[in-house]
Amino acid sequence: MSSQPERPSRGRGREALMAARRSGARSAAVRPGLRGGLYRPLSEHDIQQIANTAFRILAEIGFGAFTDEVRDYALAGGAHLTDEGRLCFPRAMVEDLLAGACSEIVYHGRDEARTIRSGGNRVYFATSGEAVRVVDPITGKYRPSHLIDLYDFFRMADHLDHIDFCGQTVVANDICEDARLHSLNIAYAGTAATTKPFSISLADASTVADVEALFDEVLGGQGRFRERPFAAIGVCPVVSPLRFGPDTSAVLCEAARRGLPISACTAPQSGATAPAALAGALAQCTAEALAIVVLANLINPGHPIDFGAWTFVADLRTGAFTGGSGEEAVLQAAAAQLARHFGLPGVVAAGMTDAKRPDYQAGYEKGLTIALSALAGGNMICETAGMMGSLMGCSLESMLLDNDLIGAVQRTLRGIEVSDETLSFDVIAATVRGPAHYLGAPQTLELMQSEYLYPAVGDRTSLSEWEYRGSPHLMERARERVAEIMASHYPKYLSDEIDGRLRARFDIRVPEHAMRPGNDRWPSRA
Repeated sequence: MSSQPERPSRGRGREALMAARRSGARSAAVRPGLRGGLYRPLSEHDIQQIANTAFRILAEIGFGAFTDEVRDYALAGGAHLTDEGRLCFPRAMVEDLLAGACSEIVYHGRDEARTIRSGGNRVYFATSGEAVRVVDPITGKYRPSHLIDLYDFFRMADHLDHIDFCGQTVVANDICEDARLHSLNIAYAGTAATTKPFSISLADASTVADVEALFDEVLGGQGRFRERPFAAIGVCPVVSPLRFGPDTSAVLCEAARRGLPISACTAPQSGATAPAALAGALAQCTAEALAIVVLANLINPGHPIDFGAWTFVADLRTGAFTGGSGEEAVLQAAAAQLARHFGLPGVVAAGMTDAKRPDYQAGYEKGLTIALSALAGGNMICETAGMMGSLMGCSLESMLLDNDLIGAVQRTLRGIEVSDETLSFDVIAATVRGPAHYLGAPQTLELMQSEYLYPAVGDRTSLSEWEYRGSPHLMERARERVAEIMASHYPKYLSDEIDGRLRARFDIRVPEHAMRPGNDRWPSRA
């Protein structure tokens, strides 16, 4: 006699629902830009104390290392040099510049429906990370990341419905010896793989003009990108504690002169490059983030730039960076509050698990940090999908699973709508006098898709059905789904004409055959 259990019956419409989820279509239960801000780890008094201390740091301690370019812009705007040669920013100067700073950044999707407006209490979810390694989807082992991996991560993020902004996830190690070649190719990978707004990280100011030229070519003419920017220049211009990085500050200055959106942050580690006291670390990081905003506004008043106070945490037992701790979660939520206090669009970091695989540790670390940042109202929450191993690696399977997690967090942001209709008095009355259950009620069927969000990969089947299917592990489902998406989702967002012009003008290293179904990297599963 066969020991295989009898297959349980499926709920009505479940297959159709799962097919819709596999297509990448966004659920009606959530949407981009839901409002956060209800979670407040800092009181108003706390915020004021941290802000005051940050202003004191800028005015009385200032910055040590800086380039002539940074010094000249700062001195012309009202900063001064101390006898020790430190560059200090008076509070009145900083507050005047912040008063004219932009409060919202519009990132245009090349598909207009994907345009987002970062600022206020609106919350968006982004990839990013610039990991140097990738979890190979075939072997499951970590290896150096390549340009083609970045293209794959961009197109995966393009497909996933809860990711709003596609930051650069990995470094193209195969071409990183040439700054211009690297910059142009990561810019090409983003434009070819997604019409969502995205960001790339540049480390050489001389490449900013080249990247702008490539983006102009995509849009069909010189100056078009400045009119409708669909990407941000990512940069970390500060080396903590309280120094400007020579190369990265030059990138910021060049992007600001050109009027290009800048996604900037500073990332001191508590106990290492910032005080061990969390409040002190946050005050220093706030001062550094304000200095970045000030510099951009000295060059171009009202420039589109984020407030990026990424206070990171060191495990004080080892000194190693830890991205998934409770301390990290509360610090990033606090940074979201501070951005709103200063009236600036804020970018925070969450989802930076220290786990090396998408396991229980990864789940709780990602869930905690992403949820708190979202509920605190972080405008652009970066690192949310795919990042592993304390930002050293990136995983397609993790990105897919994290998309489910982000959707659940979005549903918490939406909350519960209370009205006469949703309070359902008449529905309750009709049901208790009739069938005594709500399964077939018109309201239930009507709200099935708009009130409830369903995971695309997460397993909600009954125990008996799970056993019937062979008790599959979640990672098995994730690997299968990744293979399906990667073998089929080759979006053609660049016409043959535009792609030809880009390849003729720039040294593009993403092979054309690798951007079509049926290549040997991701064999078609049809």
